[in-house]
Amino acid sequence: MNNPILTQRLQQALGYTFIRAELLTQALTHRSYGSLNNERLEFLGDSVLNCTVARALYDAFPGLPEGSLSRLRANLVRQETLAEIAVTLRLGDTLRLGEGELKSGGFRRPSILADALESLFGAIFLEAGFDEAARVVRHLFDPLLAQIDPKASGKDPKTQLQEWLQSHRQPLPEYRLISTEGEAHDQNFIVECVLGKPARITRGVGKSRRAAEQEAARLACDALQK
Repeated sequence: MNNPILTQRLQQALGYTFIRAELLTQALTHRSYGSLNNERLEFLGDSVLNCTVARALYDAFPGLPEGSLSRLRANLVRQETLAEIAVTLRLGDTLRLGEGELKSGGFRRPSILADALESLFGAIFLEAGFDEAARVVRHLFDPLLAQIDPKASGKDPKTQLQEWLQSHRQPLPEYRLISTEGEAHDQNFIVECVLGKPARITRGVGKSRRAAEQEAARLACDALQK
């Protein structure tokens, strides 16, 4: 098991404390570390996640048709979103990775982070059942659900900005990484979104480069709409 202080902090952030320590250990174990890894738990967690988010969207937006609900769900459960949540949980600090993955920075790789988060959902499902696993999912995803604009049909800010510029026959934006701040396990990325026409620069900050790009794009969309 990794540092017990780190795993305890992770459980506090999840809002769930494991009774079976071996399940938590397995959920945090990448296949590069050993044969008893989190791939099967990820399979379970993916189903729990999709069902929980689907129900939350169904309840929150009773007027939306199936196609719009599907797009919103896809945006919420995609790898990038899961990885961003994992970063806020500092999940990478607790992962058990093989030597090669450690050297290559696997604890920061979005695919590994996203898979581990789903594995945690699967482990909670095995230990405590669907309702408790769904509660943890809602605990992490409700802030994102509250920010959804159903008129956007699940499109993220970068997509919205691109479509606005294309519809007005303007050049596409350029995203520039300005700097990274903080320790390796707790970095902030600062990115600028540069528009050529209309000339405008917005700056976003996030726990991943993609999150910072999305924030910069959101600010650009807000400015254009005004």
